[in-house]
Order: sequence, then structure tokens, then C-alpha cells
Amino acid sequence: MSLTIRGYAAQNATTPLAPHNFTRRDPRPDDVVIDILYCGVCHSDLHQARDEWHNSIFPMVPGHEIIGKVSAVGQAVTAFKAGDMVGVGCMVDSCQHCASCAEDLEQYCDEGATWTYNALDRRDGMPTYGGYSERIVVSHKFVVRVPEKLDPKTAAPLLCAGITTYSPLRHWKVGKGTKVAVVGLGGLGHMGLKFAKAMGAEVALFTRSPGKEAEARRLGADQVILSTDPEQMKAVAEHFDIVLDTVPNEHDINPYVATLKRDGTHILVGLLGPLDPALHTVPLLLKRRAVVGSAIGGIKETQEMLDFCAEKGITCDTEIIPIQQINTAYERMLKSDVHYRFVIDMATL
Repeated sequence: MSLTIRGYAAQNATTPLAPHNFTRRDPRPDDVVIDILYCGVCHSDLHQARDEWHNSIFPMVPGHEIIGKVSAVGQAVTAFKAGDMVGVGCMVDSCQHCASCAEDLEQYCDEGATWTYNALDRRDGMPTYGGYSERIVVSHKFVVRVPEKLDPKTAAPLLCAGITTYSPLRHWKVGKGTKVAVVGLGGLGHMGLKFAKAMGAEVALFTRSPGKEAEARRLGADQVILSTDPEQMKAVAEHFDIVLDTVPNEHDINPYVATLKRDGTHILVGLLGPLDPALHTVPLLLKRRAVVGSAIGGIKETQEMLDFCAEKGITCDTEIIPIQQINTAYERMLKSDVHYRFVIDMATL
């Protein structure tokens, strides 16, 4: 029988999120049924709920940073059992047969991954609904195990903010001796600092806001550079191997590119849209620098990231809220009034 679920939804792009009942699919043989305990609030939830990317499907139940307990599994599932603490991130399916999926890079699926919400299930065509709800049904291939050492409340944002910064640092082989600079100190940026430091890198923060030095150093920065100060920027010219750019809106990346060594890499994980102003190519050509993008991580790497966090004692800095405060949380996010990620306690539903 289908499951009737309570959650919070946006009915259209201009209405606040409000209580909403909807139907989950019948569990399939390869499914895991999860009772949701916590769900992180991502900036993309706000973009999608307000149709700012012009692809929203309403009614929409956002949420792709999900932590919960398994309540049931299909007969084909052997990796999970009732009572297990698990997580679900940004994806709930992919084609499973393209080159990317074969390499555990489902986020780059040639046919497009099925997103946790605001998508259509590739098997039955039903809309996918996210974690601002009491329960979710997901293929076991897209469920990760939450290590016992991790606090479930602070683990939720690791499934998006965490993996989005962990994956590129791993891919570009950050380790001891690497010099990494993080641009922006939000939900992604603060995780970038923690991960780069834990991987053994020398870590700096670029910020436009004076007064963030103590906070940045608490999170792992060895150096804080005010990007609006020409002298400070000049002092780090050709200094970094990696610049991890977490800023989620249009900004000038040329000053940061100038701080890269020869063969350095500027990694965009936050910007969705065109570069404005345009990228100057001469500094790329003369120093063989690269500007690249990176999106979340595959399921195998997400599990690796959670295990790394448990081993190194890394958590996301969170503020726990009742779901009734979600609209206020969205407004606070727009003002950058959160350190550094809201997490909804689903018991309040």
C-alpha cells in the first residue's frame, strides 16, 4: 500500500512553506524505508522553492540532507536493517549503466541523476519529495550508513555541504604540503576549511568581511586574507595550489586566479551561472592554471566522507530549528544569519 506522509511543502513560487500531506510510492524489493529524524536546510532548497532556477515542480517538499532510522527494507536489501542510522543526500537514483555510474560517480550520470526532490522517479514517473517530511523511501544503492561516532544532528548537512567540498579536495589530491585557499565562509566554506585542514593542507580563507579571523582560525584556517585589500592579495600572488570557491552567486574570480601557482586550480562549487566579470585567459595560459567545476560526490565517496568525519571528529556547525520556523530560516539564510547550517528536528512535525 502507498504511504501517506506528512511534510512541509511550497505550493508555488510565492507562497510560504506550509503543512502538506502527500503520497510516497510503495516500497520496492530494493528499497529502504527511513523514518526521518533530521534534515538540513540548503540554500538550494530556497532557490528551488522560489523557482529561481526555473525548473520547479509544485507542490514541492524540499530537503536533501536527510538523517533517519531504517524502519523497513525490501526483500532484496541485505546491507541495511531496521534500526540502522542512515543518510540520504542529493540523489535517489541514476541510470546505473553509463560510464560515470560504473565508476561510482552517479552525480555525473550521462542520463542525469534522479534528485531527492523536484525530480521525477525514473521508474514510475512520480514526483520525488524530499526530507522536510516524516518518512522517505529510497533505493538501497543511494543510502549511506551514519557511523556511530557522528552526532546525527550535525551529520545531516554533511550529505550536501560536506560532500560538495570533500569531493573536489579529494579529487585534486589535497594533502600534506598542499596550499589551499577557501573563498567564502558559509555552509560550504566552513566545511572546506575543516576538510582541507584535516587532510594536512596549509589552509587560508579569503573573505570580504573584516573581523572573521578568530572564527576562521577556529575552523582550521592558518591565514585569513581580506580579498578587498590589494596589498593582502598581492602578498599571496602565485601562492596557492588550490582555490576552493564556495560563493553561491556571481563574483569576480580573476583576483583569486592570480593567487594560484603555476598549474594551480580554481574550483567552483558554489557558482551557478555565468562569470561576471568575464574570466581573463592570459593568466591561465601563462601559468597553465585551470578553472574547473565540481558537483557533490558519488555514493561511495559520500560514505568515505562520513567515515573520514567520524575518524577525524569533523562535524558541521549547526543551528537546530523546529520545522515551523522554516520560512524564517529561509529569510535568515538570505541575510547570511546562520552559523553555518540550519537543521530541522523532524520530531517537531
